[in-house]
Amino acid sequence: MEPRPIRRALLSVSDKSGLVEFSRRLARCSIELVSTGGTAKALAEAGLKVRDVSDLTGFPEMLGGRVKTLHPKVHGGILAIRDDAGHREQVELSGIEYIDLVVVNLYPFVQTVSRPDIEPAEAIENIDIGGPSMIRSAAKNFQYVAVVTDPADYATLADELESAGGALSGETRLRLARKAFQATARYDAAIAGFFTDSLVLEPAGRSLYVNRDPGLPGLLALIAQKKTDLRYGENPHQRAALYGTGAGANTVAGARQLQGKELSFNNLIDLNAAWALVSEFDSPACAIIKHTNPCGAALGDGAAAAFKAALATDPVSAFGGIIAFNTEVTDGAAKEIAPIFFEAIIAPKYAPAAVETLAAKKNLRVMEVTPGHDGQAERLQLLDMRVISGGILVQDLDTGRLDPSALQVVTERRPSDEEMKALLFAWTIAKHVKSNAIVYAREGQLVAVGAGQMSRVDSVKLGAMKANLPLAGTVLASDAYFPFRDNIDEAAKVGITAIIEPGGSIRDNEVIAAANEHNLAMVFTGMRHFKH
Repeated sequence: MEPRPIRRALLSVSDKSGLVEFSRRLARCSIELVSTGGTAKALAEAGLKVRDVSDLTGFPEMLGGRVKTLHPKVHGGILAIRDDAGHREQVELSGIEYIDLVVVNLYPFVQTVSRPDIEPAEAIENIDIGGPSMIRSAAKNFQYVAVVTDPADYATLADELESAGGALSGETRLRLARKAFQATARYDAAIAGFFTDSLVLEPAGRSLYVNRDPGLPGLLALIAQKKTDLRYGENPHQRAALYGTGAGANTVAGARQLQGKELSFNNLIDLNAAWALVSEFDSPACAIIKHTNPCGAALGDGAAAAFKAALATDPVSAFGGIIAFNTEVTDGAAKEIAPIFFEAIIAPKYAPAAVETLAAKKNLRVMEVTPGHDGQAERLQLLDMRVISGGILVQDLDTGRLDPSALQVVTERRPSDEEMKALLFAWTIAKHVKSNAIVYAREGQLVAVGAGQMSRVDSVKLGAMKANLPLAGTVLASDAYFPFRDNIDEAAKVGITAIIEPGGSIRDNEVIAAANEHNLAMVFTGMRHFKH
């Protein structure tokens, strides 16, 4: 496709950031500006010569602005095939003027309906009709027309226009059309989701209301943009790529890579597991992950102390693992990390000196999580999705946390304050261990893990066998109830002092009796944390 000259632009935007400067650059390229409503007003107030769309159509805006660009002289000017003689004849007979550039962004529907106080009427009025219609018309006719939906593209587009004598290449028009269809797809998906899940007609049928707690979505509309191809999947014969769902803040997919080799599929899986674990804690925390299971985790006064304590859990398994911090990585922490081989590290911030220290590890992937909140995508981030053949399983993300005052002490001996703190820490770690999960811990430090065994007693034995630190005086957490007392007998052999578990087994009485025999304190949570 050859370059096409841009002679007339139609601008109608909700987000006016960068609009005036972009329009000035269009005008300097001798491009006529046609605009609507508030956009036209903003341009005129900036001293730009702008033609109102009603002058183009010969028809005024009406119905409170609901109808202004839905007119043959708008869509005919956009959709006409310039090289088709029949189209050219109809354009001339109808007095239609060609529109070569459409600059549109849409009413802020998603942001509007994200407000907790949104009412149906306001939500409905924020459904853009004319905007998506113009975007789709222009994107369909990209061989002749350029369409811009994102202010981030203004500068690059203006540069090309100025350097090419007011023309845009076919490659640019196609790129913009792809982006435009993606924008309307996301917009329509959001509207469809709101109508499906949140907009409700009262039983009497007289009025609408917004369901504030719609539960799991009735329509799961996923629009995911490929961010990058990966070298391969879990294994070299599998293709893989990373897709973004629109959420950026506080997500692994939205993290910024500061250095290191390209990320692998397995790196990202483990980074996600590591970031999820450290995000559980308010005080400085470090986790070391291997194959999605923690082989080290600890709290500390800062990043360096937390890392050293986490590494002590299992320094052999930590080799080649993934590290996560929920706090700034200091130069002291970086110097502790540097002598050991790790695949990747993720944290919310790095001290400048730490970045310099880690730079010596050229292959180490250093990831920085973007802080903040992304209201548009927060609901999606709270869903846990798994693909099965022919469908998608969806559940709430496991955000369950214990209320310490609601714990039930079921043994003759109550846990001490120190034991209770260790139990709560161990329980939090167990949530992030593959079932059947057994965790040995002290206050603020993971001591050993038994993960993913087919029988729970084998997880108890495996954790004890893997221990690098002394087990005597530790506490034990189990992600689900103990089906038999043999678990308690095995754990007691290594010197644990207290246990936290959900309870609920038909043999709870036998399990509690075993704990009493060994003088162990035991608390029931009433909450399970299976992780498959």
